[in-house]
Amino acid sequence: MEKKEVQHQVHLDAATKLLGGDLLEEATRAGLDNNLQRWIEDLKDANNPQLHPIIVDMQALKAHFGGGTIDHIVVSDLLHRLGENTGKAAEFADGNTRPRVENLGQALLQAAKQIQRNQTSAEDDLQGDAANHA
Repeated sequence: MEKKEVQHQVHLDAATKLLGGDLLEEATRAGLDNNLQRWIEDLKDANNPQLHPIIVDMQALKAHFGGGTIDHIVVSDLLHRLGENTGKAAEFADGNTRPRVENLGQALLQAAKQIQRNQTSAEDDLQGDAANHA
């Protein structure tokens, strides 16, 4: 197996693990930017024009997290789109890489749902607080 393919698989596994945790908490840590950049570079290395929408969304996600204020709706939408497109991109992956790409697509969709649920909970909490003070 080629060294570069092994590196891509390690990056895929790391991204899937990262998404399995609290992504918004991870956004406050320095390592998220590096993880996203490695992912973007791996996608560029594939040199597949059909992966371009994923690269664009990854860059938007990286820029959003780097911007300071996190908009849950923007992040959830980006993650959802990334999950769908990553799942479709699995058809371009070979061997041991394919299931990793499929797992990553599912992890992205789950992360999108988690962030959407967290946003809904926060809005419910604020509405509850406002009602209690009224």
